[in-house]
Amino acid sequence: MGLSLRSERHSSIPWTAAAAALLALSLTACGGGSPSGDAPSSTSTADEAGTSGEVQKVTVGVMPLVDLAPLYLGVDQGIFEKHGLELELQAAQGGAAIIPAVTSGQADFGFSNPTSLLIAASKGLDIKVIAPGGSSTGDEASDYGATVVLPESDVESAADLEGHTVAVNTLNNISDSTVKEAVRQAGGDSSAVEFVEMPFPNMVAAVEQGTVDSAFLVEPFLTMGLAEEMEPVFWNWMEVSPDLMASAYFTTGAMAEDDPELVAAFQEAMAESADYAEAHPDETRSILDTYTSIPPEVAAELRLPRWVDEVNTDSLERLIQISSEDGLLDGNLSVEDVVLPGAP
Repeated sequence: MGLSLRSERHSSIPWTAAAAALLALSLTACGGGSPSGDAPSSTSTADEAGTSGEVQKVTVGVMPLVDLAPLYLGVDQGIFEKHGLELELQAAQGGAAIIPAVTSGQADFGFSNPTSLLIAASKGLDIKVIAPGGSSTGDEASDYGATVVLPESDVESAADLEGHTVAVNTLNNISDSTVKEAVRQAGGDSSAVEFVEMPFPNMVAAVEQGTVDSAFLVEPFLTMGLAEEMEPVFWNWMEVSPDLMASAYFTTGAMAEDDPELVAAFQEAMAESADYAEAHPDETRSILDTYTSIPPEVAAELRLPRWVDEVNTDSLERLIQISSEDGLLDGNLSVEDVVLPGAP
């Protein structure tokens, strides 16, 4: 891949070892991506927890992303079992595989980025957002997604991306739509930006080698790029909303109607798990190496999402606005169409 490792002077992370591991990953909350390993077929059982309480097994479509740390912490801490749930996690290649698994009934719940869910709902699929995943921190010092360039680049603002190439992991989704929104807000012509689709693990090398002029990076690749002295031009999530909900859990309206108690139990367990993850960042970082290939030394330094216990409907409304402007949605779509009534 030809990654430069000059950043060893600037970071305590041993990037030579970390880069090899990271190149095997394709982690993102942004629609595409392939898992770095298989999720366990069953993450929690009543016997393992040492209780005789009756639990209900549910299947959840997942990817090995930083955003899902609360889910795994909730299992580890017995939160889901307390709410009467045993989780069977189904690893998928990305949101494109998880959405049909849920809508076809092969999985009870799933995880994806909200733009993918909005697109699916606009096409008539039965999608209901029930819980937040990871959210923007609203602070450049800690946010976990940015569009970066080399220090010598002539791109100094989002508007300067006109006539330049930007690497994104998935075309016509949340990655390029947030870049376009940043360009528009800066007074530039978003139609003059050329987007190049490539896996996240390839992006740092592509920018360094001049294959692309810039790249939208999320963790753990953002930390890797910053260690390589790349400079953020803007922070994608914050360009849309300072508290953007960048990922979410979902089910179908049919599931919510057929078994509202089960859906409510999952929502309550996710809310408690999100609060736990937010309050225990060290435990959150430690859980990452149980379901991702992120080395512990990298996990110790990467930027974590903010985890909240309520669906951010204002954030979804903003994503509907920019997705509509980019022509990603079919027909008129409202927040009420995609958020389960009464969702926390």
